[in-house]
Amino acid sequence: MSLFPTDMESERLRYERLHPDDVDPFELYEHVREGAPAIDKITEYVTWEPYSNPKQAFEWVETCGTEFENGDTGTYVVRPKDGDRAGELAGLASLGADWDRKRGTLGTWFRKPFWGQGYSGERAGRFLELAFDRLDLEIVRVTHDPDNDNSRHAIEKYVDRFGGRKEGTVRNDIVIDGEPRDSVCYSISRSEWEANRE
Repeated sequence: MSLFPTDMESERLRYERLHPDDVDPFELYEHVREGAPAIDKITEYVTWEPYSNPKQAFEWVETCGTEFENGDTGTYVVRPKDGDRAGELAGLASLGADWDRKRGTLGTWFRKPFWGQGYSGERAGRFLELAFDRLDLEIVRVTHDPDNDNSRHAIEKYVDRFGGRKEGTVRNDIVIDGEPRDSVCYSISRSEWEANRE
C-alpha cells in the first residue's frame, strides 16, 4: 500500500500515477519533446524545457516513480474519461507533501487542446480531497508565474471556490530559462476547504 493512490477519478478526468510500471515514457515524450504541438506555449511559464531526447522522459518517469514510492510526491497522468479525446494524455498533475510542515503543493500542466475546459479546477478539487482526507495535511499551496494570466485565472477561481487566499508574491522563487523569476502564491487550509467542499 502506498501513501498516494495509484489511480483516482473526478467527474470528467482519470488520474494514473506517473510510474515506470504504469506509463510508457514514449507516450510522455511524444507530447513534451522539442517540436511537439504548442510545446513553446506549454513550457513558457514552467520550470522544465521541452525534451531533446526520449531518455529525458524515461528519467522523469523513473524520478516520479521513486518519489511516489517514497511518499514524497504523487505525480499523475491526466486523461479525459469521455468524448473525442477520451484516454488521451491531457497533461500531468502532482501533489508534493512537506510532511514536517503538514503542507502540500499542487502542480499541473495541460496540453493546449485541453486548455479552457475547467480541468485545472476539477483536478484541484480532487487533489485537495487527497491532501486533506487521505494525507491529513493542513495547508495546500499553489503558485504561478506573475505573467501567466491563464494560470492566474484558473487558480483564483478554485482558490476562491474553496475559501482560500492569495498569500502574495515570492521574489526569485523559481528559475525559468536559467533566470530567477517571481511567483504568486495562494493557499487553502483544511478548515477553509471543509467549509466549502462540494
